[in-house]
Amino acid sequence: MSVGGAAPAPVAIYASAVAVGEAGILIRGASGAGKSSLALALLEAAHQMGRFGALIGDDVVHLFANHGRLIARGHPAVHGKIERRGQGIVEIGAESAAVVRLVVDLLPPDQAARYPDPVNPYVTLCDVELPLLRLRAGGGATDSALAAVAWLRQFGTI
Repeated sequence: MSVGGAAPAPVAIYASAVAVGEAGILIRGASGAGKSSLALALLEAAHQMGRFGALIGDDVVHLFANHGRLIARGHPAVHGKIERRGQGIVEIGAESAAVVRLVVDLLPPDQAARYPDPVNPYVTLCDVELPLLRLRAGGGATDSALAAVAWLRQFGTI
């Protein structure tokens, strides 16, 4: 809560977000970078691990801090909808919000490092510091999903 009791307004960003187990994963990247494909691959990975998995939002995600945690909410107009390449917009199981535990940035190949950045593996959003995983856009959704799950395990959130 801010001074005067009013909660800060949510920040809308172009991103996708999913919940895997109890961990929210925020996926950022340029249009066509593979955010939706990675979100779907993460949900499939959750299913294969016997974990809970749900879409939080695709295309537009609202972020806000609450008691030191970053909360992601999908846009209500597209709740439960995600673009699947070659099929168009499909409806899948969704939750209204998740506590973000990992941010994944999908970067152009010339900006993405081969290995995770050991010096600066964090990003601050809405005054909340979170682990950051930088991956190559278009690098294969399954490989990217496995990398994200490995990071969640490293930080003890899955």
